Amino acid sequence: MELRSLDRSKLGPDNGFSQPLVPWPALNAPFKGAWCVVHPGGSSTKHAHHDYEIFIAVSGEAVLESNGERVAFRQGDIVHFPPHTEHQVFNHADEDFQMYTVWWDTDLAAAFAERHEASS
Repeated sequence: MELRSLDRSKLGPDNGFSQPLVPWPALNAPFKGAWCVVHPGGSSTKHAHHDYEIFIAVSGEAVLESNGERVAFRQGDIVHFPPHTEHQVFNHADEDFQMYTVWWDTDLAAAFAERHEASS
């Protein structure tokens, strides 16, 4: 077992209030992941990218905006964004909103398969 702990001191505005947690050298994963915190009154940057992505709401409540649609996003919810889908998270609540995000693409999947074959 190898445990990786969140270092909240690394959750600053210079990295979008997120900390990448996956992968690390001993973990062969076909995806990347990060812990994210959106402070009260804050928001993530509106963006789109070539990756597939999911958000898993861990604590608090936020509002997701994607392609002009806004929906509540609460603890226990999960959302999927296909590639090139614009998205943003807004926290209008009085407490931090925390979520975990996972993203992947064909290059990450291919690199995973190559590392897996090499280690077999």
